[in-house]
Amino acid sequence: MKACVFPGQGAQFVGMGKDLYENVPLAKELFEKANDILGFRITDIMFDGTEEELKQTKVTQPAIFLHSVILAKALWDEFKPDMTAGHSLGEFSALVAAGALSFEDGLVLVSKRAYAMQKACESNPSSMAAILGLEDDVVEDICLSIDGVVVAANYNCPGQLVISGSDEAIDEACAKAAEAGARRAMKLNVGGAFHSPLMEPARVELEQAIAEAPFMKPVCPVYQNVDAKPYMDPEKIKENLIAQLTAPVRWTQIVKNMLNDGADSFVELGPGSVLSGLIKKVDRQAATEAKQSL
Repeated sequence: MKACVFPGQGAQFVGMGKDLYENVPLAKELFEKANDILGFRITDIMFDGTEEELKQTKVTQPAIFLHSVILAKALWDEFKPDMTAGHSLGEFSALVAAGALSFEDGLVLVSKRAYAMQKACESNPSSMAAILGLEDDVVEDICLSIDGVVVAANYNCPGQLVISGSDEAIDEACAKAAEAGARRAMKLNVGGAFHSPLMEPARVELEQAIAEAPFMKPVCPVYQNVDAKPYMDPEKIKENLIAQLTAPVRWTQIVKNMLNDGADSFVELGPGSVLSGLIKKVDRQAATEAKQSL
């Protein structure tokens, strides 16, 4: 069974999607439609902008979504999935690829999500950090021991857990993780505390937009971040998507569940190959392929 997976924020690079635009008529049509929907030429930034321009959350999230989804549509006959999943933002790509959301509605929601998250970040100085080489429960206990907002945010693979919270609490947690024997405890170059209680204003802002968007039954199960389980019921999918902003990404468990449910190959669609690397760390025998173009 084929599992198609979609990357989240951080996978972007200048030039992403340009070959699709230049060589696939459907891709060019969808990119131009996206420019109209967003009200600015995101393709100019994706193809020829600076890293700094591309790094803005309001640009990054739609850019990764567009690269992933347009590639999936261009390759649909070759890579028709039996199951899909996405890491954080990538969950929107996974839902569109599985037919639970239209391209247009997915892009509108991703853009609203990006603006809401950027606003929440600007109103609350916060960050994230990667803790490598400790058991999950040790990192969770460190977070609980700190008098401030800091939580486990991304369960990426065994021995790699990203934490999220206020700047002071993150610094304290990194120091405690180092004392506990972490191989590395490093702050990430992100604009705020994604997947933490500090994203509550963004969750509230996005809730109505998701509730009102027309979701359909997907053609295959979509494994969602909040509990790593497969869903096909549009109402449950919506609930999980709303909860996703303030809840952790359970990627390790998603990969394990997909493997247990019969996945024998993973195809990563979109910029980068981060997820393929994480999947290999969950199961060294897993067959992975990362595709950025045709």
